[in-house]
Amino acid sequence: MKTSRLYFLALFFSLIFIFESGFLVIGHRGNPSKYPEETIQSDNSAFADGADYVELDLHVSKDNVLVVSHDRDLSRVIGSPVIVSQNNFSYLNTLKQANGESIISLDQLFDYYKDKPNTKFLLETKKTKHNSPKNMEELLASSIKKYHMQDRVMIHSFSAPSLKTMSQLLPDVPRIFIVGSLQRINFDVLSYVNGINISSDLVTQNPKLISQLHALHQKVFVWAEMNESPKLWNWLINNDVDGVVTNFPARGYKYKLAKSGTKKYTVNKDGIYFGRTPTGVSVNPYLNVKTSKQISFLQPVHVSSAVIASGQTFYQIGDTEFVPADLVSLDLQPEWILPYWNLSIINPTQNPIFTYNKPDRQSGKKAQLMPNKRYKILGVSGGVNDLWLLTDYGWVKSSKILYYGLFNKNTFAYKNYRKLDPAYRQTNVALFPYLPVEKVPIKNFWSTYSDVNAVIFNQR
Repeated sequence: MKTSRLYFLALFFSLIFIFESGFLVIGHRGNPSKYPEETIQSDNSAFADGADYVELDLHVSKDNVLVVSHDRDLSRVIGSPVIVSQNNFSYLNTLKQANGESIISLDQLFDYYKDKPNTKFLLETKKTKHNSPKNMEELLASSIKKYHMQDRVMIHSFSAPSLKTMSQLLPDVPRIFIVGSLQRINFDVLSYVNGINISSDLVTQNPKLISQLHALHQKVFVWAEMNESPKLWNWLINNDVDGVVTNFPARGYKYKLAKSGTKKYTVNKDGIYFGRTPTGVSVNPYLNVKTSKQISFLQPVHVSSAVIASGQTFYQIGDTEFVPADLVSLDLQPEWILPYWNLSIINPTQNPIFTYNKPDRQSGKKAQLMPNKRYKILGVSGGVNDLWLLTDYGWVKSSKILYYGLFNKNTFAYKNYRKLDPAYRQTNVALFPYLPVEKVPIKNFWSTYSDVNAVIFNQR
């Protein structure tokens, strides 16, 4: 009898947990590979990159305000040890993150997005093992109702009691139980949650888990950084997960498109072309029909949509105008790139560095950059914290190289480099005009003796 009742409840809750086709892409703390986590800038970037939801964390301040932050101690994001629960929000709101944004409340977040109906949020209640703070769920339900966000939020938590309380306060809002161990999943919990958020390790170690949870009418979400393994991505989407919480929403969206078969999606953002040579404009990206038109270095474009054809992404910049997307950045500004544009880059190690076919490690290796050799920058892609450089030998991650040639303080490049805000400044710059792994020739005694005498007696 008890089993039948639980089955009925699971079925009932599944009926109110309806998603669009395919799987959901959820930006973990926004888009942290590009911008500071859990800021409006990071959230906007995640939505622009294709995230269906943005995942954010909540703590309660001393004066009972829900604060958007992953950590209870803000040291990691503001640089000073401030505990959320020990301070009033009026003070917390004065604290700045690396991009200049303040620590914000959930009300402030909802107020900003209230008129943007396509923006949705997965909110985590951060609770202690004793289920404190006790009033978090009431504060959360009140804020959701105040801004009419019932259809635009889901709640997840490691705390089963928190989710049980939310099932009573807001029964129509989906609830997802986060687990790091299969032992935490039981029929009692399944009676008041709609989904399970589980680590990718547990899922891959238990291949039948997804189908088993689906049989219990539970949605299955997977959390992982998801940045390096196409094998894992392919495994997940081929096993019908319902959502992926990722630090790289653009990549998640790419896989979502591949699975759903969709070839076109809306972008509606301004971009800049960062290629050394002009690139041609196509009329039709599917057939790649070229026109006589080109775009040139630093030319601004408005990208209305993106099209994926034959594994290559094109940006639409006019009614019938498309360009390859690799060298069009939606995140970079010219002043962040110009100080390095005419520099060489070098491999600072004693081993070859692999290059790639596209600005993405999943695109496949192309060639190698060898030590003791300078390479010219032909283009850039990505963002300040995820910058890729194009060379004659393929794409390389900027963090793998040294910029070489910024030695003269009177040059345009050096002066503009010094003017850059530290947040947008590349720090992997060669300090001295020599190749870092260049071998120093070893001379014998008589050769050294001759050189010294030549200097002493002005023979050179």
